[in-house]
Amino acid sequence: MSHPRRWWILGVLCLSLLTLVVDNTVLNLAIPSLMRDLGATPSDVQWVIDAYVLVFAGLLLTAGSLSDRYGRRRMLVIGLAFFGGASLAAMLATEPWQLIGARALMGVGGSCVMPSTLSILITVFDEGERRKAIAAWSAVAMVGVIAGPTLGGFLLQHYYWGSVFLLNVPIAALAIAAAFVLMPETHGSPRGVDPVGVVLSIVGMGTLVWAVISAPGGHLNPLVVAVAVVALLAFVLWERRTAHPMLPLGLFRDRSFSGSSLSIVLLSFGAGALMLALTQYLQFVLGYEPLKAGLALLPYVAAAMVFNGLGAALGKKVSNRTLIVAGLLVMAAGFGLLSTLTGGYGTLIASLMIMGVGGGLAGPAAYATLMGAVPPEHAGVGSALNDTVQQVGMALSVAVLGSVLAGAYTASMPQSAPAVARDSISGALALGDPGIAAAGRHAFVSAMSVGSLVGAGCSVAAAVVALLVLRRRPAAQPVSEPQPVG
Repeated sequence: MSHPRRWWILGVLCLSLLTLVVDNTVLNLAIPSLMRDLGATPSDVQWVIDAYVLVFAGLLLTAGSLSDRYGRRRMLVIGLAFFGGASLAAMLATEPWQLIGARALMGVGGSCVMPSTLSILITVFDEGERRKAIAAWSAVAMVGVIAGPTLGGFLLQHYYWGSVFLLNVPIAALAIAAAFVLMPETHGSPRGVDPVGVVLSIVGMGTLVWAVISAPGGHLNPLVVAVAVVALLAFVLWERRTAHPMLPLGLFRDRSFSGSSLSIVLLSFGAGALMLALTQYLQFVLGYEPLKAGLALLPYVAAAMVFNGLGAALGKKVSNRTLIVAGLLVMAAGFGLLSTLTGGYGTLIASLMIMGVGGGLAGPAAYATLMGAVPPEHAGVGSALNDTVQQVGMALSVAVLGSVLAGAYTASMPQSAPAVARDSISGALALGDPGIAAAGRHAFVSAMSVGSLVGAGCSVAAAVVALLVLRRRPAAQPVSEPQPVG
């Protein structure tokens, strides 16, 4: 049954989600300022991003399981408080390593917040209204995509880069207050704690993401890979035998859950590193100020929000599988158009708007399919598992596609260019040589075209997975819920 204050609760959840989204979008916009003012190298910048992902992905399953056991509102509040405090530490950083450490601490808070938002949502909304609520939840993420860069761009133009992290503090504080006033506490099944599973999941996921991040730079440690494989294998074996597993493995036997999860992780892989490159393109190649760069993404956000609502409405008449496949193919078309980019703003924004249409169609259907397959008592860990596979996809994207983009950029630069210019576009612009700067901009556009083709391929692959794995099921029919294991 739906909760009588469900729409107010949704507002609190969306505000909490907004905190995380604003932080990540602001950080992407601040990359040029970090490189210039903090003396951060491209490797430092990648670790500023990856430190958050590493901790976030490593702790998600544990946080989701603990939220089911001890209370989802409690974990949400703890995560928001931790995230806000770590944001203050990030604001005060004076060296790249300090910012990397603060971002890792923010990952701890984010791992508590993210699974709680979606798990609370599916417990307070019934099947009839859940799709509409998920669409609103996704739309707020789109609002954050433009609100973060807009506010962050204003701060970056008038203050120093650290001020962008100050945005997180009042949003987190407001969300905490609203959670206490409006939100009831919700729990899953009163099963026992699984300490062995907690340790194995943290070690396994943490070392897996670490291995993925390290591999493209040639720093892959075989010991790290071995630890990841052994820990994850031991985790699966333990979860199958223990009386109170933190992760119900029966979820993976449901094609709705496994199919939508795999589609989402492929989509995350295709889009992650390319979105990271967009803000650098707008500022380094087109020469936009941070505020203008943020506002330049407004048409993309508007398209995504409009079609997010349309996707939720169509879900009553069209099957989830059809919406997911169609949306992913539209996104592939957007990536394909982006691969023809030669410079300027027109092709870029047209491509992004097409991607926004595709994401709006596929997003609500994918999340509704995935979370509809999760029993309410496992909502926290189910949501966390969804977030985990997305973060693994993002980590793979930043590591692998980031290296592809860097390699394509270097290959497109003249061999006679100085090493610093061949290393990154910021280095090429910093030299002050018009010829080298022009070559750097051209090389960066070429690299984005290569990355766009990879994104198109991943979107098509995700569509194929959804078509083959997801069952053809009428949109209005509730998704069957597997029985919890143990």
